[in-house]
Amino acid sequence: MELQQYMQRVGRQAREASRVIARADSQVKNEALRAIATAIRRESAALLAANREDLVAARAAGLEPVMLERLTLSEKSVAAMAEGVEQVASLPDPVGEISELKFRPSGIQVGKMRVPLGVIGIIYEARPNVTADAAALCLKSGNAAILRGGSEAIRSNRLIAALVQEGLAAAGLPANVVQVIDTTDRAAVGHLITMRDYVDVIVPRGGKGLISRLLAESRVPMIQHLDGNCHVYIDDDADADKALSIVENSKTQRYGTCNTAESLLVARSVAVRLLPPIAAMLMGKGVEIRGCAETQALVSAAKAATEEDYASEFLAPIISVKVVTGLGEAIEHINRYGSHHTETIVSENYANAMRFLREVDSASVMVNASTRFADGFEYGLGAEIGISTDKIHARGPVGLEGLTSQKWIVLGNGQVRS
Repeated sequence: MELQQYMQRVGRQAREASRVIARADSQVKNEALRAIATAIRRESAALLAANREDLVAARAAGLEPVMLERLTLSEKSVAAMAEGVEQVASLPDPVGEISELKFRPSGIQVGKMRVPLGVIGIIYEARPNVTADAAALCLKSGNAAILRGGSEAIRSNRLIAALVQEGLAAAGLPANVVQVIDTTDRAAVGHLITMRDYVDVIVPRGGKGLISRLLAESRVPMIQHLDGNCHVYIDDDADADKALSIVENSKTQRYGTCNTAESLLVARSVAVRLLPPIAAMLMGKGVEIRGCAETQALVSAAKAATEEDYASEFLAPIISVKVVTGLGEAIEHINRYGSHHTETIVSENYANAMRFLREVDSASVMVNASTRFADGFEYGLGAEIGISTDKIHARGPVGLEGLTSQKWIVLGNGQVRS
């Protein structure tokens, strides 16, 4: 009962704060964001110290290496956190933007106005930088935020939340615009995802287990993606140097991110020439290759791939590989086994590249670029609240515009309907 009462209080406070932040002008919101960035930079050493405490506890609890990587802060990542908040401040404010105004025969003007969603609940694991990113994006888009980070990052998240609330106070905004759930009790999530009176949308950022649970239990609409089985397709007309560097970056820059490539498809006409050096590069970096029979014939160290491998998000130094007849089979394979997250084609053939863009059913589709670019910061959004593989409302990296909706507006001069 105490937890339920606590969550209800957080929800009420968020709803009240949402009405204040919804009417705040851009100058005030930007002032708060710049103050938050300043506070993060000032307290960099304290943030790193809190994060070290989280890491000690996480290692003692046996947290998996991929989660430890996500949990870890560095001087560079703290600086990037502050930079991301500042970049959000520099972006145009979408709230109040009027578009598509048209005169109707009656003389009225009909258009749309962009407005905040209201109260956004963000549930995430391990990554403390999400606390700053989510706070900044919700604040700038005129929304109140309820943040529920993973228990493994509780010390880091508490300090970041305090710095966010310091920035809000500096701009004269209520601290409850951004609230961090100050309990590690997992039952808090169950309350948050069913509080329809107070929460307008849930954004989960975490592993497949978390998101599967929320899909089954949430009574609040969600912006989410389940996993990131991203593909690189090397076309018949691929440039060899581009293919090698794009596969290397897409797969090996980081293993634990949702935009890391997990599957490699190679056109049969270039497989003999391009696959062996690419495989050698991957294995030289410790990546295990699981491939089809043709892959195994070209790469002796490759293990046999299963159907499950082609559908898997490994989040590890493992990649599935398949030799395909060409573009059509590659598109069919991606749409069958992929998670609709991010895919890229390596090709110098314009027609093939355009067909790939049109027919691949994913949130981000690329030509001659690493899948690792599928990120709000890289897309110029400042930061992202998450990545959506849904087709309704928001798709791909969700930034400011994805945290708003549109309502119809009518401008008249005394007109009445006859």
